[in-house]
Amino acid sequence: MPRTPLHKLVRPRFPPAAVGIESNSASVVQLDRARGGWVVRRAASVNLPAELIKPGFDRTNISDQTEAARTLEDLVTSAGLLRQRKFSASLPEAATRSAIVTIEGAATSRRETEELFEWKVERSFGAPLSELRVSRRLEVLAEYESLFHTLRWHTGLILPRHAGEEQWLRNGNRGDGLLLTAYEEGFTAVLMRGDRPLVVRSVFCEPAECDDELHRILLFYRDRAGAQAEAAVDRLLVIGEQLDKKRVAEIAQDALGVNLKPLNAVDVGLLVPADSLKFDAIAAPAGLARLAW
Repeated sequence: MPRTPLHKLVRPRFPPAAVGIESNSASVVQLDRARGGWVVRRAASVNLPAELIKPGFDRTNISDQTEAARTLEDLVTSAGLLRQRKFSASLPEAATRSAIVTIEGAATSRRETEELFEWKVERSFGAPLSELRVSRRLEVLAEYESLFHTLRWHTGLILPRHAGEEQWLRNGNRGDGLLLTAYEEGFTAVLMRGDRPLVVRSVFCEPAECDDELHRILLFYRDRAGAQAEAAVDRLLVIGEQLDKKRVAEIAQDALGVNLKPLNAVDVGLLVPADSLKFDAIAAPAGLARLAW
């Protein structure tokens, strides 16, 4: 859809800097716009002390707020971003739950629609909608917001890790894009169509089970997309050392009948200096930082 002057007025202004937090590491990125893409202006990563961040949807995530704040302050200092106050932030995937809830057909009343929605949410997340709003998600979010407040950061945009990484598949291609983001507890699969996610699935499993789970997800997508599936998927982005990129491509070939080469930083229009960090380490915060344009 073409942008209009009104779009510029109502569109939120996001900072070109973002921080990404994982269970064992944290990274920060500042981007600049470049011809045909983006370039990493400043970036740094740090290994987190063991047990400092224990991502979970229904438990305390940060064991020591003071130590976490000190570690992140050292991180932005090493990147030359100590004076930066506005950041977007990506949270560990295991600390969040994401799903696309589809309601087929027309309900007879608003109440029926709400009941159906609540039922589907509970099936997806394993908890009633009321608990997700009050006792679970907000408590976890409050921990991270308190951490950012201690650092005097203004973090207006806080999203799960995959939401940052999926930005690299929003590049105007006609075909569908597949994102697989891996972490210690499993992986999240996001199928993008245009500028919106078509399917989001978070799978918590042992490493030995990843292949079978991924195959099931791709078969689900193939069945949903119908005869167009083979022609639709044309991009594959695999993030995280817990998934073998070559093996993922083999599974996609078997399930979808397409030969996909996992994308790298250059493929998605991101220029990372040779002496900088690996794309996997900064993909999520860099994806949020590119929202500044």
